[in-house]
Amino acid sequence: MVSVIDQSGLAGAVSILSSPIKTQTYLSPTPTTHTIIILLEREREKLQLQQTLISPHFLSLDPSTLFQSPLPSIGGMQSETVETTPFAVLNNKVIDNGNSTIPVTLTMLLDNQLLVLMTSAAVLLGFIAVFLWNRSSGKKSGKELEPPKIVVPKRQVEQEVDDGKKKVTIFFGTQTGTAEGFAKALFEEAKARYEKAVFKVVDLDDYAADDEEYAEKFKKETFAFFFLATYGDGEPTDNAARFYKWFTEGDEKGVWLEKLHYGVFGLGNKQYEHFNKIALVVDEGLTEQGAKRFVPVGLGDDDQSIEDDFSAWKELVWPELDQLLLDEDDKTAATPYTAAIPEYRVVFHDKPDTFSENHSQTNGHTVHDAQHPCRSNVAVKKELHTPESDRSCTHLEFDISHTGLSYETGDHVGVYCENLIEVVEEAEKLIGLPADTYFSLHIDNEDGTPLGGPTLQPPFPPCTLRKALTNYADLLSSPKKSTLLALAAHASDAAEADRLQFLASREGKDEYAEWIVANQRSLLEVMEASPSAKPPLGVFFAAIAPRLQPRYYSISSSPKMVPNRIHVTCALVYEKTPAGRIHKGICSTWMKNAVPLTESQDCNWAPIFVRTSNFRLPADPKVPVIMIGPGTGLAPFRGFLQERLALKESGTELGQSILFFGCRNRKVDFIYENELNNFVENGALSELDVAFSREGATKEYVQHKMSQKASDIWNMLSEGAYLYVCGDAKGMAKDVHRTLHTIVQEQGNLDSSKAELYVKNLQMSGRYLRDVW
Repeated sequence: MVSVIDQSGLAGAVSILSSPIKTQTYLSPTPTTHTIIILLEREREKLQLQQTLISPHFLSLDPSTLFQSPLPSIGGMQSETVETTPFAVLNNKVIDNGNSTIPVTLTMLLDNQLLVLMTSAAVLLGFIAVFLWNRSSGKKSGKELEPPKIVVPKRQVEQEVDDGKKKVTIFFGTQTGTAEGFAKALFEEAKARYEKAVFKVVDLDDYAADDEEYAEKFKKETFAFFFLATYGDGEPTDNAARFYKWFTEGDEKGVWLEKLHYGVFGLGNKQYEHFNKIALVVDEGLTEQGAKRFVPVGLGDDDQSIEDDFSAWKELVWPELDQLLLDEDDKTAATPYTAAIPEYRVVFHDKPDTFSENHSQTNGHTVHDAQHPCRSNVAVKKELHTPESDRSCTHLEFDISHTGLSYETGDHVGVYCENLIEVVEEAEKLIGLPADTYFSLHIDNEDGTPLGGPTLQPPFPPCTLRKALTNYADLLSSPKKSTLLALAAHASDAAEADRLQFLASREGKDEYAEWIVANQRSLLEVMEASPSAKPPLGVFFAAIAPRLQPRYYSISSSPKMVPNRIHVTCALVYEKTPAGRIHKGICSTWMKNAVPLTESQDCNWAPIFVRTSNFRLPADPKVPVIMIGPGTGLAPFRGFLQERLALKESGTELGQSILFFGCRNRKVDFIYENELNNFVENGALSELDVAFSREGATKEYVQHKMSQKASDIWNMLSEGAYLYVCGDAKGMAKDVHRTLHTIVQEQGNLDSSKAELYVKNLQMSGRYLRDVW
């Protein structure tokens, strides 16, 4: 541009000030470096402006070229060019003077002292901003590439649109992902069968924010399916707990769901006493509240083949949905449906030099749960068995100071652990890719549109193949039938593909039950038997290897005694499977080998979170308590006794208490022996009764000790005592339950049916609680 210069030169100066310049903004890894670079460049431009205005050669210069030279690029950083002017840089304003005459008073703005003052102020404000940023984001090196963080988005429930189509909602309550997987499988097939209907899959926890919203939305449903797993001792899963509490408790709801047609499929295990309790309770409740069941409740049994149970139940669903969702002209033979194999889009990358794979799975959330665990160091570790033992039991303490994590006595801790290196290396060989292959998974196409086919889980962060197999892939569980079909689709050997397809078929049901389930064959063993099956990474992590799930442990401490520590008591899992493989428990092996802070500053750590439990001491400390927990079933009772000791030391009066503990031999596996004796001496525990199953001629267990104390137990129950059981659900808990029934019947002079009702009332009133697995 060409300036019109008046005799004082002011118009030319203003014209220069309003002319565009290119200011280089360098994007460095940290806000601190970024801010300082901008401030330094602005300082250079202001000094250049001052020198230009007072230069004797000012009138001979071309104003449009004064500020066109950007700073040279800084290596390793991206840059972007921003169009601005000196006034914009200094005042965040652009003054367009055009050809107007500038008042003389404007010359004050060009005084050197004012410019210096403004520069100083800008620099000061910049450094204040940098200081505040550092305070909020922590001190991080400008060269450090912050590793990606796991962010699992909450599922968003779509807004209802009244388009006249029939709508079907598929709800799920899941703990390990199986119920969710079945819900999505039904969704995919139903969507293909009934094009005129609208289907959606909904996490029960995301469905409503409170009871009022549950009621408001639920009464609008017309067609619904419920996939409900029963967890623990007849409890709902974490994501179904709020719904179940709302649905089963509170005021009588009456008959208000007349518009709803529904089906329920339950997921449970017949080895547990309350087999599919949650599904059965919800099914009964829906019927009582006016809903119409259009298919019998499905009772999936994970002790056998729950996939076969789901497939059989699903075949009952389609004829009923045909009647409900199809028009007369649509009721023709359905096209055979073949489930699509889910697959992520995979992008391979050069591994960043500064990327650190040893990072926490927390993402900065203040509330820690399974999706947002927090990093916790192993503070203490010690072996609880004596050297004479051929087994192992680990006492481990997680340090939760400065994590924001808290717990209550009786809660559970969820621990994310890693696959053993030998397992990971075996998987790498079977997949056929180098361990340092660096990749990322995506649930959309390159243009940003969602991938078609089955719904995929949120992907884990970019990492190497070794990291993915170590932290995210369940490699040792027995493969599901859908996994066998995915492997068959990528097997180059026809015989191997046929074998895998047969195992997944109805005709191969018995063979699958024997060769895989009964022999406890792992995914890796099946892949080893089918070496030509080489699925791509997108298929492997979407359809073949399930996500590695957290392991749950009853917390064996009380925050009243150790508020900054979470104690875990863990028995080592080390056993030979029927197929001959030595199975090492993932988490128990990790805990046994963990390096604690007491031994090294470079200690082991794990992402952990706390899951609340209803396994609580009575609110009134004077209420008697009966505790039954052999082996590691002692864990929550150690926490109970720590709490009772803290209460006693504070002057609180305690009620009577008795602990039935069991182990093999007092010289081998009597864990926490000294602590238990101290609890008795200090009055936190009234009586300790221990059964040693390998010391005498006959085996003695906790239920035998209970029978010997039948009169005391009955008297305590008659005084309102709470009874707690912790440990093995398949054996010990059933034996204890039968013994309790016998004690009530004999000591209370009741017939069998009344004794059963008495025990049931204990459970219903919350006085008979079990923490079993």
